[in-house]
Amino acid sequence: MGRPMTSMLDRPLKPRTFSRPSRRRRVADRLALVLVSLSMAIAVTPLLLVLHSVFARGFRAVVSTAWWTHSQAGMTAFVAGGGAYHAIVGTVLQGLVCALISIPVGLMLGIYLAEYGGGTPLGRLASFMVDLLSGVPSIVAALFIYALFVATLGLPRSELAVSLALVLLMLPVIVRATEEMLRIVPLDLREASYALGIPKWKTIVRVVLPTGISGIVTGIMLAVARVMGETAPLLILVGYAQAMNFNIFSGFMGTLPGMMYNQTNAGAGVNPVPTDRLWGAALTLILVIATINIGARILAKFVGANKS
Repeated sequence: MGRPMTSMLDRPLKPRTFSRPSRRRRVADRLALVLVSLSMAIAVTPLLLVLHSVFARGFRAVVSTAWWTHSQAGMTAFVAGGGAYHAIVGTVLQGLVCALISIPVGLMLGIYLAEYGGGTPLGRLASFMVDLLSGVPSIVAALFIYALFVATLGLPRSELAVSLALVLLMLPVIVRATEEMLRIVPLDLREASYALGIPKWKTIVRVVLPTGISGIVTGIMLAVARVMGETAPLLILVGYAQAMNFNIFSGFMGTLPGMMYNQTNAGAGVNPVPTDRLWGAALTLILVIATINIGARILAKFVGANKS
């Protein structure tokens, strides 16, 4: 009788052996780890020093209840007291108006560049203009709004004009963040949606956007943080007011960057009263931006969970 036939499954599997990395590769790997860790430490150290300095010097001002409930109306540089309520309201209103204009326009333009017109002449023109806007200094954007709306159309200097100038700074960040996040969404998700007969616009809304929502929100928050700390548009397009003003269409209005600049002119660094207000306003601005970032990230996770 002949020998029984054996298949590949009947043969014993030999254990795979892996060659040990050479000494040169191990040294190169450890050197790369050291260099990356050192670079991270160099990048994080200045941030930690800034945060420590602001918290240490501004903590005394923000722990007061009056700081959050009172304005600087009637206060002078030599009398302690008052608060930053007027500046907090002005900063939030300024950022809210700017976001209401910038976010929808930036999202739609980013979707157009990523999904529809990336290679068309109109898409290339829009991408080129976005690149130009990303390099425009804030004072140039403020001068443009002043020349167009104030000098030409005769509109008053107001917080609305400041928000319009900040829109020019916020738009390119949102557009680029949206475009890049949508481009990294796998093409398989789109094709699976199209195979089910779902139209393109609904695929973008229901599949593509929820997949990239985390990165898009991060880009939006970076844009918000950038515009909320700008000072040049405030100096050109609106004056600083120590009293409350909820009307963004007329009148001077207080903001946290404007308050810091005002306290600098009032003798901050020499007089302890404006010095405390200066650092308190800086810490308050950081806390406001951090609160908005945390709230937006929670909202993005909630929306993404519901979409999925």
